[in-house]
Amino acid sequence: MKHLESFLFSGPAAGPGLLITLLLLGLTSCVTKPEDDVPASMAVRYGTVQDYSKVNVRVSLNARAVYVYEGDEPRFVAAVAIGKAGDETPTGSFKAYNRLPRKRSNTYGFYVKGEEIIPGKRSQMPSGYRYVGYPMPWWVEFKAGYGFHAGAVWPEPRTKGCLRLHRTIAEDFFNLVKAGTPIHIANSLPEDATLGQNVPRPTDYSQPDHPRSVLVTDAPFDSTDILF
Repeated sequence: MKHLESFLFSGPAAGPGLLITLLLLGLTSCVTKPEDDVPASMAVRYGTVQDYSKVNVRVSLNARAVYVYEGDEPRFVAAVAIGKAGDETPTGSFKAYNRLPRKRSNTYGFYVKGEEIIPGKRSQMPSGYRYVGYPMPWWVEFKAGYGFHAGAVWPEPRTKGCLRLHRTIAEDFFNLVKAGTPIHIANSLPEDATLGQNVPRPTDYSQPDHPRSVLVTDAPFDSTDILF
């Protein structure tokens, strides 16, 4: 663009028509390519739940999708991150329990001493430090040590078995699922061919986490802008 401007305004033989044509060509070549459209919400909603006793949750690991139903009517569909090889998300039928909006991991987190913050397993923490678990907001447990929670939703198996939801919708899911809500997790489900075709897929999964100094505070529980 800089070279085009130099040519346009220094060439005495350039006529008005040529100037306009070149200017239009130059402006076109300098237009920044727009980013891919980002969905307005990281979940698709179908109406409002009227009877929470009829809510049931179905998860497809192959589709990386969670389907929340009221009876046989879909109400909420979203992408989830699933367990990696060796830490697979368990399959089977479960019930939700131990719902904690401000949950921290009992296994993985940080060793903190003054301004020093070191990531590591709780079982390996050196003496002289205090342990602060990794943030897992809007926790809904379905099997001991496994649950839904907010976090980065990667497009490939990435977690240690938990099911992560995008931080902007994890609270919505938490509020739909009550203690005792049935949860069925399978490798694939019939919904994959219908509802699963329109699941919004987060694109911010690879952005850097916020600093450790932020992750050990309450900020991950109080803001959906905190990346982790």
